[in-house]
Amino acid sequence: MKITTVYDNEIYPEASATGLMSEWGFSCLIEVSGERILFDTGGDGSILLHNMERLGIDPEDPTMIVLSHEHWDHTGGLSDLLTTNRDSEIHLLASFSESFKNKIKNPVTEVHGPAEICDRVYTTGELGTSIKEQSLVLKTANGVIVLTGCAHPGIGEIMDAASGFGNIYGIIGGFHGFSEYHLLNGVEFLSPCHCTQHLSEIVSQFPDTYHKNGVGRVFTFE
Repeated sequence: MKITTVYDNEIYPEASATGLMSEWGFSCLIEVSGERILFDTGGDGSILLHNMERLGIDPEDPTMIVLSHEHWDHTGGLSDLLTTNRDSEIHLLASFSESFKNKIKNPVTEVHGPAEICDRVYTTGELGTSIKEQSLVLKTANGVIVLTGCAHPGIGEIMDAASGFGNIYGIIGGFHGFSEYHLLNGVEFLSPCHCTQHLSEIVSQFPDTYHKNGVGRVFTFE
């Protein structure tokens, strides 16, 4: 399994010479079991497509696009991407606005509860109240990796939902305002990015399990 950060607030330092661009938002590509899944699309389509080109990712390659929630910084790149990729299946929450759904011509799957998206990849289903969001759960040899957008429902609620798929090995993505640091005890892989208000506290408290993220960062798991 391979996870590549395509869009983020920062560029991963070791990828800084490759012409990648950073901007507020998030997107990553998951490659597993012959599938390529784009999770979120960042906020700006031109930046998304630029970074994909620099990372050697053909915009037509993703067979599925999963949107964590409807905020612009996670969906803003979708329309530009779909001018090239007209076949990807879009997995979005059933609670997305009708105006958003009506703009999509690609096949759409509306997400309600937990479900399998493809081999080794699952959605937590719709979580939260005021801002509803889905996270992805990726099965690896060491346990499950939780992939978040902004984590508006709270990391605790997301972890509770993800634990139904197996022991939580890692968490990658936005942690929002999360500060219940004790919940991360025992989690062996942490890579908060994008919308994480208390990043420095997480880094200082979990220096052995923290892994810096950013555009161009690539993680591989068995």
